[in-house]
Amino acid sequence: MIVGTAGHIDHGKTTLVKALTGVDTDRLPEEKRRGISITLGYAFLDASEGPRIGFVDVPGHERLVHTMLSGATGIDHALLLVAADDGVMPQTREHLALLSLLGIARGTIALTKCDRVDIATRAQRREEIRALVAGTPLADAPVFEVAATAGEGVRALREHLIAETKALPPHEVAGQAFRLAVDRVFSLPGVGTVCTGTAHAGEVAVGDELLLLPPAPGQSPRRGRVRSLHAQNEPAERASAGQRVAIGLAGLEKDEVERGQWLAAPEVAQWTDRLDARLRLWSGEARALRGGTPVHVHVGAEQVTGTVAVLGGVDGEAFDALRPGGEGFVQLVLHRPIGAWAGDRVVLRDASATRALAGGVVLDPHAPARYRRTTQRLAELVALTADSPAQRLAGLLAQAPMGVDLARFAAGQGVASDARAALLAADSASMVVPGADGPAWALGAAQTAQWEGVALARLARYHEEQPEELGPDLARWRRLAAPRMAEALWQSLVRRMASAGQVAISGASAHLPAHGIQLSALDERLAQKVMPRLLSAGFEGAWARDLAKDAHEPEALVRTTLARLSQRGELFQVVKDLYYAPTAIHELARIARASALGGDVKAAVFRDRSGLGRKRAIQVLEFFDKVGVLRRVGDAHRLRTDSRLFIDDHEGGGAARVDAVETA
Repeated sequence: MIVGTAGHIDHGKTTLVKALTGVDTDRLPEEKRRGISITLGYAFLDASEGPRIGFVDVPGHERLVHTMLSGATGIDHALLLVAADDGVMPQTREHLALLSLLGIARGTIALTKCDRVDIATRAQRREEIRALVAGTPLADAPVFEVAATAGEGVRALREHLIAETKALPPHEVAGQAFRLAVDRVFSLPGVGTVCTGTAHAGEVAVGDELLLLPPAPGQSPRRGRVRSLHAQNEPAERASAGQRVAIGLAGLEKDEVERGQWLAAPEVAQWTDRLDARLRLWSGEARALRGGTPVHVHVGAEQVTGTVAVLGGVDGEAFDALRPGGEGFVQLVLHRPIGAWAGDRVVLRDASATRALAGGVVLDPHAPARYRRTTQRLAELVALTADSPAQRLAGLLAQAPMGVDLARFAAGQGVASDARAALLAADSASMVVPGADGPAWALGAAQTAQWEGVALARLARYHEEQPEELGPDLARWRRLAAPRMAEALWQSLVRRMASAGQVAISGASAHLPAHGIQLSALDERLAQKVMPRLLSAGFEGAWARDLAKDAHEPEALVRTTLARLSQRGELFQVVKDLYYAPTAIHELARIARASALGGDVKAAVFRDRSGLGRKRAIQVLEFFDKVGVLRRVGDAHRLRTDSRLFIDDHEGGGAARVDAVETA
């Protein structure tokens, strides 16, 4: 159990921790000289039975509340101190508000310095404390009267905290990837860089690799290997959520790490400058919280400035202001990226950082910039308030019209790689797109049926408008039917419709089964004359005029036949009047994929491997851009790893059929 102290400056937090544990948490010379805590201090208490208790001793000075918050975000139990000679003071109220807004429901109250007052004053202070905590999570917390320097009441308080430790429910570790909020960083001889903090989720072991998040602007996350571990101030081979952890890291220098960053397992690496949260405005606020309000945002051990956009109520009702004591959904637009995951506690302070405003929990660290106040989005946020990631996903799939990016969702939820398949264990109706590392996308059953209807209707309309064509190429069909749908989902949807016989895929074109380009007897005769020449042309292809000349047929008739064969997917027109047989296109596509370096296909590399001239190589690459084997990005031809066009789809007789398609 992690116990966090809270209370006004000079109310005896450090002294009481020392009396409970024997450890003086004021370690800096300036702290000794001034007699106050400036940084977070740590101490540990060994119980005769049960786990160790870790104490986070936080500063009480109003200017150091941000430091107090960085220690309080990971605590299990609050120890609120009120000095008997002073009574309730401004920072007492501030810290109580922060604890309440952080959602810390377990706590104990210590009335300190009781040897300085008489019995009547003690009773008066107890009444003041009860009035202070009324209506807060600490309303029923027990009050212990102590005098730390004299030892009065310390033993009873220690035994109470030990009992609380035994009653604390275990931290859920299974299924969650490791995350630690860094609140201290230093170097030790023979160890190197050491980062300390509270483990928020998962487990870590010596030898594991962790990423430092967020990275510096424009850079990838730095990677470090766990060289050594201390959990609850003891050497360990493993550490887990809910423990104070010190991690010795190889591969990271001290000056590369800052307080507020996260060390996280690679599978949940992410950072954000826009997040959606469920928020409660402190009941003591005089005014409502409105959109555009500048705030200080505290998540983990980090503090960043930003602005608030009020989205609506927790019941899905839209409104534009959060009333004192009320709850609602908000979007926080941050001035720089931070690490944040679903379930992390968030606290807002006012623009001058002088008082606590609101607190709540992160719902979606990948918040959308557009359509954020729609009825649809509010329904999704309601779904994200469910208890478990699997329940949240089920709720999202019932709402999200464009499906759910499962890799992104799982990372945002902090779900470990080996637990991601279980998110869909109870869902057999949704359409799921597999990926290299598990399920990649999912579309709810109702949405799948709806999009099938939209796609088929748009295809039928295309046939009405362009009866002379076989159908749109697959990229164009997507632009007409579902331009905002993810490529992987669209591919899966088309495969699903093709498998069910709802559509036919010929070459790179889609059409309804009843619609097709019919060849006349003349077309059939001309096709038999030109196909041998086309097959022998190989990678160079053949021009329509040359095919007509070799066949001793009128050029206009040959052009018409070639166009119909192209529409049927039985040959391919790379540029105007330049045609290729399917076997050549298949082999050129294989060469293009094999030529990719770092994901890009260079024209020079493709030219050399294919034996084509530079001009023809570029023409073929641009054809692959058009049909979806590649994607043009600036001057580069980017390989589309999600496209299986021209892979294992040869059919005899020269017709090219595909069972997996490109999307734009």
